Amino acid sequence: MEVILKELLIKEAKEIHDMALEIGPGENGFVNSLYTTSEDMFSEKILRCHDMARGINLESYLVPQTIYWLYIDGYPSGYGKLRHYLNDKLLERGGHIGYVIRPSCRNKGYGILILRELLSKASEMKIENVLLTCDEVNMPSRKIIEANSGVLTELSEGVCKYWIKTTV
Repeated sequence: MEVILKELLIKEAKEIHDMALEIGPGENGFVNSLYTTSEDMFSEKILRCHDMARGINLESYLVPQTIYWLYIDGYPSGYGKLRHYLNDKLLERGGHIGYVIRPSCRNKGYGILILRELLSKASEMKIENVLLTCDEVNMPSRKIIEANSGVLTELSEGVCKYWIKTTV
């Protein structure tokens, strides 16, 4: 199985748009910021993602984040958001990493793979301790985080906070 995590190229936008549509607007606390039925609007969102990764034109409440696409054997299977640092809001909910696997690719272990790859990217960015949050009732995500050495440090108001030490 070939596993590739990469930033999006505009030429791949159609297959990624199809995946974003399959994922839907979001679930379990993950906001699919790329969800739109308009292909033109989707292309604009992709350009905005490139700006966000570089910290260009960010609203004051946002932090730079890079979006990575998970390809399994050449097929776009999910995506993840890696925030370069945390603000107060992300310390409470959101953390450094958010990820989603498209519904047709779930229950194949891809969640564990994408988080492992995102943690590697975090290490490359010199992020030593990575925060992930998820809903207490989201058992699949909790298992994925724990399978990647996540340590539950807090459970408050239905939100689990996990920390993972990267190998910087």
